[in-house]
Amino acid sequence: MADKLIIFDTTLRDGEQSPGASMTRDEKLRIARQLERLKVDVIEAGFAASSNGDFEAVQLIANQIKDSTICSLSRANDRDISRAAEALKNANRARIHTFIATSPLHMEKKLRMTPEQVLEQAKQSVRFARNLVGDIEFSPEDGYRSEVDFLCRVLEAVIDEGATTINVPDTVGYAIPELYGNFIKTLRERVPNSDKAVWSVHCHNDLGMAVANSLAGVKIGGARQVECTINGLGERAGNCSLEEIVMAVKTRQDYFGLEMGIDARHILAASRMVSQTTGFVVQPNKAVVGANAFAHASGIHQDGVLKARDTYEIMRAEDVGWSANKIVLGKLSGRNAFKQRLQELGVQLESEGEINAAFSRFKELADRKSEIFDEDILALVSDESVAHDKEHYAFVSLSQRSETGERPTASIVFTMGGHEVSGTSEGNGPVDASLKAIESHAKSGAEMVLYSVNAISGSTESQGEVTVRLQNSGRVVNGVGADPDIVVASAKAYLSALNKLCSKADRVAAQG
Repeated sequence: MADKLIIFDTTLRDGEQSPGASMTRDEKLRIARQLERLKVDVIEAGFAASSNGDFEAVQLIANQIKDSTICSLSRANDRDISRAAEALKNANRARIHTFIATSPLHMEKKLRMTPEQVLEQAKQSVRFARNLVGDIEFSPEDGYRSEVDFLCRVLEAVIDEGATTINVPDTVGYAIPELYGNFIKTLRERVPNSDKAVWSVHCHNDLGMAVANSLAGVKIGGARQVECTINGLGERAGNCSLEEIVMAVKTRQDYFGLEMGIDARHILAASRMVSQTTGFVVQPNKAVVGANAFAHASGIHQDGVLKARDTYEIMRAEDVGWSANKIVLGKLSGRNAFKQRLQELGVQLESEGEINAAFSRFKELADRKSEIFDEDILALVSDESVAHDKEHYAFVSLSQRSETGERPTASIVFTMGGHEVSGTSEGNGPVDASLKAIESHAKSGAEMVLYSVNAISGSTESQGEVTVRLQNSGRVVNGVGADPDIVVASAKAYLSALNKLCSKADRVAAQG
């Protein structure tokens, strides 16, 4: 029987560290449920000690998700580890993932600790964690740039203390596939007790080689866990992409000889959910989940595919969740059909009131739009979850006037702290006028660093999905809004971003 490759998803932790990609507790749970449908082995739900919000998200996911192991990151200290264990106490299967930097640069400049101090801290943290939870993962942060002899000492010691998974991160994306694969191999050969732990890889994409490095760590190094994110989400250039790892191993089973528990049919739904939740649009030519991944423009390619699919396609589109029949609901669809589709999309609303409110919004959309796609439903439910959070800002209505040769004007009504306000402004276009009308009352002083428009589905009747990224006082947030009227979608996205700027959630950046 072929070896098992463990898929460890860190979309909710490392992926969330992308500037502006932070998620609410309910959004994290929705994505966790989709990852469970995908049959991900391990879900890193967050960093419980970083904030009360992250603690609550990890705790909620640990309580609700039953089929996947739920993991929390923690620094190598008793407080972080205790907080992680507390958040995970009701999980069916719990894992604590503790880390400390081991490269000379990080030890000297960041930690200001000697190698011997780091070694002792690593041992103590794993020993402490092992008394709280049976499944312990240890990561030497910036492991790939660490001195090999010292790294071997640390890894041998933490395995002796009870670490069950050893993860070797390329934290800054510096590795080259052949060199990284041989690095993992060397560590496994030189650490005497290496056979007592599962070896894992965690690669960043700064040089565009995160997937290649991870696969080399598996094939050359013998690693049997890959840490990755949906859509390759993550800080800087992102993390290793889950969908690319999974489909590479599945498609080239002849080469890798590995089995996985992943149900790849749910990959596309997970990709769309993460994209719409975070506002990070998937590029059209992205492998596996991009809009062009199974499209053929060349006449020669089209002819070949029509005659025999495998002339130009190495994967079946339907195996990762693509379907030719995308239209699922319309204005005549009933509440039960809508509720069933929500379940199929991995969306679970907590009360009948939430379902009724979402269905009401669906009927309103169906009156404006004859064809309702899965993407429309996800966007609609995402908007509904924002409304339920009783945020500081909420959209009410908008009117705008734009005529060639005249300066556009917009008037908007929205709530601010529960009170309705209205504003009117001119602008270079209707979107600019609308956002200036909001800002005339909000007075956030934020700088807009990104404005992006994406059609949710493929027609002029499509909802427009707008992403607005704001920066203020060192904070970067994304706001997402969807509506068939692109000006309204823009206003919703701006208000969403302002709500996130208002959030007092205290986050501690950390990366394994």
